Amino acid sequence: MNAHHLIALIDVNNMYVSCERVFRPDLARTPMVVLSNNDGCVISRSSEVKALGVPMGVPWFKIRDLAKAHRILALSSNYDLYGDMSDRFITALRNFSPTQEVYSIDECFLAVGDVPESSIVALGRDIRQTIQQWIGLPVCVGIGPTKTLAKLANHAAKKQESRQGVCFLKSSDDAITPIAQAFPVRDVWGVGDRYSERLTSLGLQTIEDLRQWSPDLARQHFGVNLARTIWELRGAACFKFQETPEDKKQITSSRSFGCAVTRLEHLMEAVTLHVTRGSEKLRSQGSVARAIQVFIMTNRHRTQDLQYYPGVTISLDSPSDDTRRLMQAAAEGLRRIYRPGFRYIKAGINLVDLTRKDLQPTPLWGMPRTGESLISVMDALNDRFGSGTVGLGTMGLSQERNWSMKRENKTPSYTTEWDELRCVFATRHKKRIPGLWDHN
Repeated sequence: MNAHHLIALIDVNNMYVSCERVFRPDLARTPMVVLSNNDGCVISRSSEVKALGVPMGVPWFKIRDLAKAHRILALSSNYDLYGDMSDRFITALRNFSPTQEVYSIDECFLAVGDVPESSIVALGRDIRQTIQQWIGLPVCVGIGPTKTLAKLANHAAKKQESRQGVCFLKSSDDAITPIAQAFPVRDVWGVGDRYSERLTSLGLQTIEDLRQWSPDLARQHFGVNLARTIWELRGAACFKFQETPEDKKQITSSRSFGCAVTRLEHLMEAVTLHVTRGSEKLRSQGSVARAIQVFIMTNRHRTQDLQYYPGVTISLDSPSDDTRRLMQAAAEGLRRIYRPGFRYIKAGINLVDLTRKDLQPTPLWGMPRTGESLISVMDALNDRFGSGTVGLGTMGLSQERNWSMKRENKTPSYTTEWDELRCVFATRHKKRIPGLWDHN
């Protein structure tokens, strides 16, 4: 096998919980979960909680009794901390390969080259040790000739303790078959619950069953991607390595409120916040939007309340990435759809019909550039001092937003806020020398 064609997938174990434990080592063996926005659902579980059978995504209120019985600690999500720790994780991995594809906040593919096959497992162990020592995060490493096999190897590294967090899958049947037979077909990357029931009904119970299935039949019944997955499971690379993420076709920013909102000015603050975040993402990928969608909604779970789920699309005269122009359109849309007398629980925006900014045709008299310098300065300040440092007046002041997301058990932003840095105290212990202090 040519080592130049190997791919490693490095995945942080229980990402959000692990980030919290880095700064709270006293919680290393405490059963704990991290909750979603407004402390709603479980989005990260420690191994101790997984062993209790708590599923991902379960509403917190449904497991309160179980949590009380087993003393499960529930923390609010701390996205500033998780994002910063993810950046450190990705940066550390560049020491092992400059060619990487960031797959998610806790997963990254690396192109592995110039390493003898006999040293691949040792490389995986080195990666694990480095991330643990430098950042404090526990990871598993899966290595294989394709992305799908690297994913499968990573899954085996997590589930099979004998592998000690590292698994290398060669493209030979002898290497792949035992692992592929050990896991159900739903564990294949890209299959999940979406296809697993149909595949099982066709008699494909395990990953090995899928690997031996006809790619032509897979294409016929499920589409080209499943056919490619089968070829990947056989060691033939079909999914390209993307060093830079593809531009998003649509940018969405939305969030539920910590409490019901009834006033237009509070909805306007929330929409301004989402437009600001969305336009920052728009500029970061070098795109402009031709239209913006605004939506607000009531709580469908409160059947005693009047229900209302309006939305509107506002087209722009010309494509733009300017926060102010986008906010003018969003404000117009919000005023159109807002109706008093309702208890709104969520607001958001979609930036749609995106195109590359550098591909826009230049008007006869040149592209108007009014305000671009101001927007650039705002981006620079927010990038340096934190999101929301500078914004539009309609966004309001963060300390006055009583509708903000509820996070009652949020830990400090240890790595991104000066006044929340972790304090470490050192106590000096004198070594007692016999006889030195024995006399008065």
